[in-house]
Amino acid sequence: MEVVIVPDAKAGGELIAEAMAQLLRRKPDALLGVATGSTPLPIYQALTAKVRSGAVDASRARIAQLDEYVGLPAEHPESYRSVLRREVLEPLGIGMDAFMGPDGTAEDIPGACEAYDAALAAAGGVDLQLLGIGTDGHIGFNEPCSSLASRTRIKTLTEQTRVDNARFFDGDIEQVPHHVITQGIGTILEARHLVLLATGEGKADAVAATVEGPVAAVCPASALQLHPHATVVVDEGAASKLKLADYFRHTYVNKPDWQGI
Repeated sequence: MEVVIVPDAKAGGELIAEAMAQLLRRKPDALLGVATGSTPLPIYQALTAKVRSGAVDASRARIAQLDEYVGLPAEHPESYRSVLRREVLEPLGIGMDAFMGPDGTAEDIPGACEAYDAALAAAGGVDLQLLGIGTDGHIGFNEPCSSLASRTRIKTLTEQTRVDNARFFDGDIEQVPHHVITQGIGTILEARHLVLLATGEGKADAVAATVEGPVAAVCPASALQLHPHATVVVDEGAASKLKLADYFRHTYVNKPDWQGI
């Protein structure tokens, strides 16, 4: 696992967007795994700026969804499909025909989960998967004690998560679904490159457990230690609990220019 410490979220977004741009130059039809939430927004903004300046062409890229609400119509403004259309596909000039996601309105949810895993495999697998991290170490909606071998499946949201997400539903928790479909940790680990961005001191304990702690289901993100190409990008706040922070800074400064992240 490579840990890169950056000054702030904007710098992290620029760094990751450049890695994505380099991937698209090598493989224009790369399958990019994307996440929702506020953390990845600087990545999408930086990549959009590159597209608009002509530095990279994303028109042939394919987009894969990390998770989705169950029971929320695809056209609902807060379905993750709609959010990603607004924040990723439209700014990058990518059509919905290049989008892959689980069907949260399917009558057979377990079947829809299996179908999504099969679709990702049939598409050749995810080339680069973006991840955020929760304060408890969750990735996607894989909460603590999720199986490290888990596949795409239905999960029940905690009451706190529903309270936190109510701000997207006019402050009304009753509008927040109780269930989601999420890629499992085992599914996530099949991507060829995992890139996790974390910002702020509130994520410091989770980052330290992910990077320097044992691989354990109590911190689902620690499974990234098992991946052959995982990159953790953190700002100074999120890096504040890392014992090896100086080592991570030293190795990044002295790595070969051609290596990238």
